[in-house]
Amino acid sequence: MLLAIPTSSNAPSAAEAPNQLWVSDLTYVATWSGFAYVYFITDVYSRMIVGWRVASHMRTDMVLDALDMARWRRNTTLEGLISHTDAGSQFTSIRYGEKLAGLGAVPSIGSVGDAYDNALAESVNSAYKSELIRGPSQGPWKTVEDVELATLSWVHWFNTERLHENLGYVPPAEFEAVSAAEKSD
Repeated sequence: MLLAIPTSSNAPSAAEAPNQLWVSDLTYVATWSGFAYVYFITDVYSRMIVGWRVASHMRTDMVLDALDMARWRRNTTLEGLISHTDAGSQFTSIRYGEKLAGLGAVPSIGSVGDAYDNALAESVNSAYKSELIRGPSQGPWKTVEDVELATLSWVHWFNTERLHENLGYVPPAEFEAVSAAEKSD
């Protein structure tokens, strides 16, 4: 099954299997102790959040930590993976490029000022903010650690329980399991 995402003409937009195309983006959450910066890596094939990180800064280290998490969770090589991002300084850094190259992945950077270029990553951020950060009975957020703990629960729910229209109203984990079973038959 080929899943596509809307993008500009320059960005990759479809994946036929897991670990072919990941999209990612940073967002932020105001807390009483300062901003919490949140980064998600999403597999386009299944809409699964494969890596994430919450930190009190938005340096390249946080992005690399999430990339390490995604690589560990997928437990596979990332040879040929396209990692699509916006043009943020974290993603244009030498360290980020070297990390991707070491994993066998290829960077893809969208055009500046084009929200459609990274639409799936932007929609994950939007869902996160509307379903968790600004959701019923949420906030005010006191610390970065509070946001991190809540994000852990939300990511688990997003991947294992939240129904996704583009996946036929099943959660990403179920979509991947069914897809893997069909391929093994």
